[in-house]
Amino acid sequence: MTSPKYRGFSRLVSCLQSGLLTQHRKKGEQIKKGMASGQMSRDEALECTRCRHACHVLLYSETASQLFGRIPIRYIVLMQMRFDGLLGFPGGFVNPLEETLEEGLTRELLEELGVAVPVSKEDHVESCFSPPRSGTYSSSSRLILHFYVKKMEEEQIQEIEKAAASTAADHGLEVLGMVRVPLYTTKSGGGLSCFLSHSFIGVARFQLMNSLLRLHLVSPGDLQEALRSSQRTHAESAQNLQAAFKLTGEQP
Repeated sequence: MTSPKYRGFSRLVSCLQSGLLTQHRKKGEQIKKGMASGQMSRDEALECTRCRHACHVLLYSETASQLFGRIPIRYIVLMQMRFDGLLGFPGGFVNPLEETLEEGLTRELLEELGVAVPVSKEDHVESCFSPPRSGTYSSSSRLILHFYVKKMEEEQIQEIEKAAASTAADHGLEVLGMVRVPLYTTKSGGGLSCFLSHSFIGVARFQLMNSLLRLHLVSPGDLQEALRSSQRTHAESAQNLQAAFKLTGEQP
């Protein structure tokens, strides 16, 4: 006969197992919901051990400088021209089995910027699956993107720009150069709208726009107008590309 003490212990183990299973199911449901939208927490992302991980960061600072002595620049936001001709943020692949996400990102920054910019968990903004070309999110994408935002002093940003062009190991190879995002709009329509009309890698354009709004660097109204103007620029670019085909002797 089983003793009452043992039966009590068995019931306790069963309750614990049931509770753990319930927590596991809830965790699984949360991850599935995150996968459906592409979004997930940092901890959930690290549970995907079979996935590759890449970390990138938006570095920015306030500035009192003015363009032509009359157009306030207000903020310096850094991006880079990649080896493939696309715009993106500094960073790269990391291995969570060998280093923390932040350690890996700092290592990548040293290679690309020439400065080991310290990045912390507090700078983390979001983690998501990288959408394949179809635009849908799933674990089959196998690549999780971790995005960070770090505010710095203007002098620090300037030092990074200098180092990126002089001492960075990847300069002229994986990175063709650092660029500042123009947050202003000129009378002729230049500035942010033209910048947004360029080609970006993956979700970099969305990350940029989302950060500009979240940090209140650009108002929603100004961003909407910049996007409308950017769409017009895209249409004009398409016409120019069709005309350029004539230079090759072929029709588009």
